[in-house]
Amino acid sequence: MADQVVQIGGHKPGLGGTNRADKWWTDPIIYGAGFFAFVLYTTWAAFQGDHYWVGSGGYGGYLSPFYSPILWTHPAPGAAPPAHAWIGMWPSWMPGFIPKSPALFILVFPLSFRMTCYYYRKFYYRSYFMSPPACAVGGRKHDYRGETRLFIFQNLHRYAMYFAIIFVGILYYDAFQAFFRNGKFGVGVGTIILLINPTLIGAYTFGCHSFRHAIGGKMDCYSGGGTDELRHKMWKGCTVLNEKHQKWAWASLLWVAWTDIYIRLVSTGVFTDYNTW
Repeated sequence: MADQVVQIGGHKPGLGGTNRADKWWTDPIIYGAGFFAFVLYTTWAAFQGDHYWVGSGGYGGYLSPFYSPILWTHPAPGAAPPAHAWIGMWPSWMPGFIPKSPALFILVFPLSFRMTCYYYRKFYYRSYFMSPPACAVGGRKHDYRGETRLFIFQNLHRYAMYFAIIFVGILYYDAFQAFFRNGKFGVGVGTIILLINPTLIGAYTFGCHSFRHAIGGKMDCYSGGGTDELRHKMWKGCTVLNEKHQKWAWASLLWVAWTDIYIRLVSTGVFTDYNTW
């Protein structure tokens, strides 16, 4: 009796304590490692300042989503946007060893949306903070204070959502541009990749809990007719996406990284972009 482990609320005490017989630790490890790898790659890519563009000699071209939108003027049709054009925008006190990359300005918006997403909070609370690491598994002991103090930034999610919606439109515009070169319509591997990218990001964004609340929140019923019925249809469509929010989150995350990787490989000559032009 003295060696018997005392269970509280049916759970074994201590970090990782559980009665679960399945491999519950696989999800926290896989998701934690996957997102960490994405952050490492994104950070590296953002500091490069090159190989983010595949020119076409015309109006089209492939632009990495990490460097979109283009906030400067092209020197010539189809030519690469000059990263050095951003140098004048950087404050004088900025250390000289930091590359003057536009991605460092652009990525803050989509990343702020993802880092405050309700699903991403769930995964990184489990994977990185072990609070708790899984359902019915003992977590790290700490005083729960909710999303206060350092985590008060989570409340920015509802505002970051509007920037995320704008970026969906911008990325669709980039994909549309890529279908035309010198006024001629064509399809390439890169155009398909660029088109899939905002589609996945859109499914993730419009399935967001905050977007769903913005559409269907603060309503007692949907039977008022007119705009009420329209909002109800939109809410039901958003709910369909919301039910697979985790899958859309990871699919869009992996694809946006692959889009940048593909453009870099084509730009450096590692891949050949097969197309109909």
